[in-house]
Amino acid sequence: MNIALGRYIPYDSIIHRLDPRTKLLALIALLVAIFFKLSFWEYAFLIVVCLALILISKVKFRSILQAFKPMWLMMLFLLIINVLVIKRGDALFTIASFTCYSGAIFQTLQIIIRLALMISLTTILTSTTKPLDLTYAIEWFLSPLRVLRFPTHEIAMTISLALRFIPTLFEETQKLIKAQASRGVDLQSGKLKEKIGGLVSLIVPLFVSAFQKSEELADAMEARGYNPGAKRTRYRKLDFAIRDLVGLLVCALIVFLSIYSSYHPEIVRTLEIWKN
Repeated sequence: MNIALGRYIPYDSIIHRLDPRTKLLALIALLVAIFFKLSFWEYAFLIVVCLALILISKVKFRSILQAFKPMWLMMLFLLIINVLVIKRGDALFTIASFTCYSGAIFQTLQIIIRLALMISLTTILTSTTKPLDLTYAIEWFLSPLRVLRFPTHEIAMTISLALRFIPTLFEETQKLIKAQASRGVDLQSGKLKEKIGGLVSLIVPLFVSAFQKSEELADAMEARGYNPGAKRTRYRKLDFAIRDLVGLLVCALIVFLSIYSSYHPEIVRTLEIWKN
């Protein structure tokens, strides 16, 4: 219930006042920078940047930490796979004929840091941007595809509704868990077979509820005269201000520093080859 992904938090911060197109473009640029071959010091720099954005946007740390809970099982799975597959680096310890290498641990930590940064940055975007503004931004970026008769508005609206209904589905799941618990279904303890049976009894009504809500939303949009193929106007115009330019320049500087520090030896070597 404390997960902030998809839930807009109405605070008055400088990130809230930024143009949604600026925030979406900055998110894409930072996500690209995360996947460069960086050292742990460079990842530490990106972590500091992410923490600064969390403080400026006033997003609660507890909400972001709650989003990491589903990752623990995946982290353990990645650690086991990497330990069994990766055989590079220094040998840390040996059990019988099995040896664990430092490369496996470093690879797992790198993946975990990337996932944590991705979740944090995405949570900041959805927490500081209204779903309707996010729809406008996505539609604006997809607008060149209108020449190819690509349904840009429909795609943008679908993405926005999907993000908007994430917290709604979480709330519905909590209600179903409490309803099942009142009927004697124990999802917290018991044998694995009993837990799987409890999850089945939870998933089926959750799907039914999701389809009912989607049908109600479709009826409500049709009752208000919504026509996805009609020519649309905007009551609120998106304005690109000076603060948006400053934000993009700062983001571009962070991405440039990440690329330069990651490929600095290769860049210097290439320049020397060209010079010779």
